Amino acid sequence: MTEFEILGNKDTRSGFGEGLAELGRTNENVVALCADLTGSLKMDAFQKENPERFFQVGIAEANMISLAAGMTIGGKIPYTGTFANFSTGRVYDQIRQSVAYSKKNVKICASHAGLTLGEDGATHQILEDIGMMKMLPNMTVIVPADHNQTKQATIAIAAHEGPVYLRFGRPVMPIFVKPDANFVIGKADLLTEGTDVTIIACGHLVWKSIEALKALEEAGISVELINMHTIKPLDTDAIMKSIAKTGCVVTAEEHMMHGGLGDSVAQFLSRTNPVPQEYVAVNDTFGESGTPMELMTKYSIDTQDVINAVHKVLARKNA
Repeated sequence: MTEFEILGNKDTRSGFGEGLAELGRTNENVVALCADLTGSLKMDAFQKENPERFFQVGIAEANMISLAAGMTIGGKIPYTGTFANFSTGRVYDQIRQSVAYSKKNVKICASHAGLTLGEDGATHQILEDIGMMKMLPNMTVIVPADHNQTKQATIAIAAHEGPVYLRFGRPVMPIFVKPDANFVIGKADLLTEGTDVTIIACGHLVWKSIEALKALEEAGISVELINMHTIKPLDTDAIMKSIAKTGCVVTAEEHMMHGGLGDSVAQFLSRTNPVPQEYVAVNDTFGESGTPMELMTKYSIDTQDVINAVHKVLARKNA
C-alpha cells in the first residue's frame, strides 16, 4: 500500500507568504503590491521587513497590475497579491495588454481560488482563471499542491523571466511535499508509479487523489499519480511516458471542466496519442456559499469522484 508522510496541515496561501518573505531577504529586486488584502494573502512579513518595497494600492486591482508592469522596466520583480477572482477576471485587460503582450516580468499571485474559498460564495469563487491565464501568450501558469510546494514555487518564479500566474488557496490541507524538494517550472512530479491508470492532478486535487489511492489499490488497481503543478508549459513528456504504460487517464482539478488542466491534457493527447480520459472538475456551473469540503463533495471534485472517474475510464479502456 502506498503511504505518504503527512508533514503537517497548513493553507497554501501561507506558503506563498513564507516564500515571499524569504525572497525579501535574499533578492533586493523583489517588490510586492497588494490590493487591500495583506493579511489574507499572508504578505505581512514581507511588508514589515521591507516597508520601502511594499505598496498597498487599495481596492484598485487594475492600477496594481499597471504599476507592476511599469516597475519591471526599472529591473524590479513585482509580486501582485489579491484574490484569484480579482487577480484575473477584474483585471484581464490590464494583464493582457500591459503584462502578457509586452512580456513584462510580473508575478500575478492569486489566493482564495476555486470552490474552497467557501463561504464567500459564487461571486468570489472563480473557476475559470486557469483557462483565462493559460490562453495568454507568454504566460506561465502554476498551481502548486500544498503549503511547501507553494513556498517553493513562489521562490522559483523570481528567477523565471516573464509573466507568471501563481494560483493557491485558503483552506488548511495536509502537507506532503518535502520542504527541501526541488521545484522546477514545467517539470511534473511523479508521486506513484502504476500500470493501469494515470491520474494527473493539480492544486488541492492532488491530495484528494492521494486519498483515493487506498481504495483503488485495495481494488487491485495500479495507479500512476502525477502532480502537474505547472499547467503551462505542460510537461508533455511526463504525460506521454505515463500514458504509454497505462493507456488511459483521469485529470483532477479545482476548476471548471472547460479550459483547465483536463483540457490541456486532452488537447495534447488528441494530437499525439488519443486515449480514454475522464475529468474530475466542476461541470459548467457557478458555486455557492458553503464550507470548502461540503462544496468539493457537492460539485463532484472530492476523493470519491476521483475513485469513480478511475473506474469509469477503466471500463472504457477495457470495453
